[in-house]
Amino acid sequence: SWVLAFLIFHIIPTDAALVVGGGVGIGIGNAGGGGVWIGGGGTNSPTPSASLTPKLNSAYTALQAWKSAVTDDPLGILATWVGTNVCSYKGVFCTDPDEGTEVDTQTGPVVTGIDLNHANLQGTLVKDLSTLTDMTLLHLNSNRFSGTVPDTFKDLSSLQELDLSNNHFSGPFPLVTLYIPNLMYLDLRFNYFSGSLPEVLFNKKLDAIFLNNNQFEGQLPQNFGGSPASVINLANNKLTGNIPASFGFMSSKMKEVLFLNNQLTGCIPEGVGLFTEMQVFDVSFNSLMGHLPDTISCLNEIEVLNLAHNKLSGELPDLVCSLRSLVNLTLAYNFFSGFSQECTKLVGNVDFDFSGNCIPGRDMQRPQPQCSEIPGSGLNCLRIPAVQPLVCGTLADTLGLGVDLNPSTP
Repeated sequence: SWVLAFLIFHIIPTDAALVVGGGVGIGIGNAGGGGVWIGGGGTNSPTPSASLTPKLNSAYTALQAWKSAVTDDPLGILATWVGTNVCSYKGVFCTDPDEGTEVDTQTGPVVTGIDLNHANLQGTLVKDLSTLTDMTLLHLNSNRFSGTVPDTFKDLSSLQELDLSNNHFSGPFPLVTLYIPNLMYLDLRFNYFSGSLPEVLFNKKLDAIFLNNNQFEGQLPQNFGGSPASVINLANNKLTGNIPASFGFMSSKMKEVLFLNNQLTGCIPEGVGLFTEMQVFDVSFNSLMGHLPDTISCLNEIEVLNLAHNKLSGELPDLVCSLRSLVNLTLAYNFFSGFSQECTKLVGNVDFDFSGNCIPGRDMQRPQPQCSEIPGSGLNCLRIPAVQPLVCGTLADTLGLGVDLNPSTP
């Protein structure tokens, strides 16, 4: 689960890209990010006929060009990349055309995946790889590839998963990745990409966006809320400004959003309550201010809610402490002034950290002089009138967003 991914990020952040995610399955749910490298040619490795088909011939040319661009192969992975039978190459996976369908006899087996996770290869990507138009996944997690992503990658018309995490890629956001027509999973974490995030990123039909641990900066695009993704990880960058108000327009299927360790300011948007399926929401280590919106109480599936190391204030609402799925609630090092009996019940039942605040009568709080002037006390956060009880099903109408929380309902 993505919650497991979150926990691993916090336990061993420098190695997270090496272990998070699942295997080599093509399914988007498994995502393939950080899967263990699998040697051999895989189980789907048909032997090509004596006369090489046009597609395998093209694949042979592309893979040999890429092999020539690899300058260090300490594990000897590419020693198997010899001869025209590319389906026998380690990390290369081929598939026969679907049985029962009429196909050109010249088609034969095609390359449908490359998984070189943890191969420790050093080199660059080459434009020739764009000829592998039947490839559905390209996993290069934990290597030493550098440079940029070739513009020709837009021609990878079947590619669904692209994992370039934990490498040495640099330069601005690789826009070409957003023009790969069927891409669903994009993993660029643990690289050296920099500059601003492009608006078009949040208009694409990506289901998972991993950009954490790079050097992205500037403000989040105002259309951030247009993304249909279920998981977005922007942690450990240099992003500034407010969380856009469009945050409330995002897909109600959103399950994980991680903003931790950036330089975000302003309020937590009221629209956070629209994410009724949210499991992880982490905005820790930013400079967010103001009171928590009551709409957080609509996050009925939330398991990890991390607000630590910000400048949030006010009392922790009872409704937040009543969230039924909470496993971890972290409020440490803010300026909260108190919480009620309902929140007291969390102590000992969930991982509840409220240290470093301004709560009278509680241990491990800030010295009183630090609590005399609350940061952002004059901040004008958009807040809907308090409604008791808050009816989450009508939240979109209350906010005036016009968002259908149940789009499948006639």
